[in-house]
Amino acid sequence: MKRAKIYLIFILFTLLLSSCQQKAQDPYVRLVHDEAGQRVDVFVDDQYFTSYLYTDTIPNLKKTILYPVRTMQGNNLTRGFPLDAIPGERVDHPHHIGHWLNYGDVNGLDFWNNSAAIPAERVDQMGVIRHREITKSQEGQGSATLGVIADWLKSDGTVVIEENTQFIFRAMADMRVIDRVTTLTALEDTVIFKDNKEGMIAIRVTRALEHPAQKAIILSDAHGNATEVPVLDNEGITGKYVSSRGIQGMEVWGKRAEWVALTGTVKGEKIILAILDHPHNVGYPTYWHARGYGLFAANPLGQKIFSEGKEELNFTLQPSESVTFKYRILILSGEMDMMKMKKQYEQFIAQ
Repeated sequence: MKRAKIYLIFILFTLLLSSCQQKAQDPYVRLVHDEAGQRVDVFVDDQYFTSYLYTDTIPNLKKTILYPVRTMQGNNLTRGFPLDAIPGERVDHPHHIGHWLNYGDVNGLDFWNNSAAIPAERVDQMGVIRHREITKSQEGQGSATLGVIADWLKSDGTVVIEENTQFIFRAMADMRVIDRVTTLTALEDTVIFKDNKEGMIAIRVTRALEHPAQKAIILSDAHGNATEVPVLDNEGITGKYVSSRGIQGMEVWGKRAEWVALTGTVKGEKIILAILDHPHNVGYPTYWHARGYGLFAANPLGQKIFSEGKEELNFTLQPSESVTFKYRILILSGEMDMMKMKKQYEQFIAQ
């Protein structure tokens, strides 16, 4: 019996030592706050990864975002427009910038479509998200955490929703992870997220990760405003969606799934970019608002259009009531592997 206890202690010590050694081998994730520039830059060792931008001096930036988001080799996953001009990129939808979370109809306010392109007569119909404060900034070996509070505002500056978000940035040799945990709290008024296709967690990806397009399409927002998405040169365009339920290509749009991955090659680097939904989220498993032209989004609150009218949510928060959304943005090296993705998803929901 005594020998068995000694052996058990030895095994536990070995596992603990192995875990500590692995953690020590992980890159150091560093946060650099530039107050004058209204941004927090994230570095993996000395390599730039992404930035939390909260500036109110850029006309198109009507929300807080992560931009750009880069791969393990330093290639951009996100489209540059409208912040940076990159030859060959699409210049549609100026409100699609980096990574963001918002919604198309909150008490009649459109937070999703807001940009500098909105005409003056529609400004009062639009919502703005403005950073208030940083609540946590903790860096370390393998991961860093950034906590922020932001206000969802009417055009007159009245706060509709308080947002409390924690970003957890994780780094390994062949992987980058952004965990986003966002709590939305209604303040004095009841808040209704009217069932709407424009939402909710999203990334606008670089041109190389789009699906090759064979014909132009015309898309319209909730207000009926049309945007033409033309056919461009498809050379080097390698994107392909695949969902946890085996649906592939542009067919993932309007379908439910626990996760969706976008595979492709960016400047010779094979990557998998995935968004993972959490079982605790409203609307789980979420509907996917993922388009071939580069919009990669999950919309748990807009169900009517995706279900062809069979479902309708109109999610509501009473005054002082909160709801929390948990998502993981996963960046992996290499070819798509369904078993590997399944394992990654199991790890996410177990944490």
